[in-house]
Amino acid sequence: MDYCLLCSQLEHLLREEAYYVAALSNASALLMEALPELNWAGFYLMRDGRLLVGPFQGKPACIHIAVGKGVCGTAVLRNETILVANVHEFPGHIACDSASNAEIVIPIHKGDGEVAGVLDIDSPIPGRFSPDDKEGLEMFAALLEKYLAWGD
Repeated sequence: MDYCLLCSQLEHLLREEAYYVAALSNASALLMEALPELNWAGFYLMRDGRLLVGPFQGKPACIHIAVGKGVCGTAVLRNETILVANVHEFPGHIACDSASNAEIVIPIHKGDGEVAGVLDIDSPIPGRFSPDDKEGLEMFAALLEKYLAWGD
């Protein structure tokens, strides 16, 4: 996967519109189109101390996730990217889609460093995400952090 090209495409979209709802909607569509073998790509956003489903591509998703629960909540709690080769081996995994077998979750921060949400990507292919994917998707998330406008 050419993550430099993907990030260039994202940057173009973010320069066009940085309002977080529009930007994250296009970002999830971009990921779903560009990355093979996905069944969900999107965002959960912090609201009232827990994660709330945000813009995404894929089947309907869990609406709320507590901090510290599942892969997404654990990524928020640890404030780090979590790459899971087999979600069925992750303690406390939340199965929103039973077809998901691999997952990667990257925290996204506001300008003050506070975790604003996570980028969550699922695949039906066990072991789908590599260290290269982790690095490329962290670059993708860093662009979101640079450009997103979080205000109403």
